[in-house]
Amino acid sequence: MLELSDTEIPASFDPFAEANVEDSGVGSKGSGYVHVRVQQRNGRKSLTTVQGLKKEFNYNKILKDLKKEFCCNGVVVQDPELGQVIQLQGDQRKNVSNFLVQAGIVKKDLIKIHGF
Repeated sequence: MLELSDTEIPASFDPFAEANVEDSGVGSKGSGYVHVRVQQRNGRKSLTTVQGLKKEFNYNKILKDLKKEFCCNGVVVQDPELGQVIQLQGDQRKNVSNFLVQAGIVKKDLIKIHGF
């Protein structure tokens, strides 16, 4: 019989713990990974964020192409810790990752997709 002391109780799971360790100062030193996340807003609304692109890229041109390709709105936000972050309406994680690979901006193994 299995006793209660033999079982392991898992600690609370933080889905962003791994990314937060790697992202500390991503705008300044750059970890090499591009993080694509989805954030749930009120109701059925969601928001896709892209962070970790190299600084030499023109974020506004990338945003313009993403908006045209996926027929959604978006904006480039300047974050004090993370640097520039692209925000798009809707859940565009797979679309964005495929776009970045096909455009030659990022290699497929350097994209981390987070979310629910």
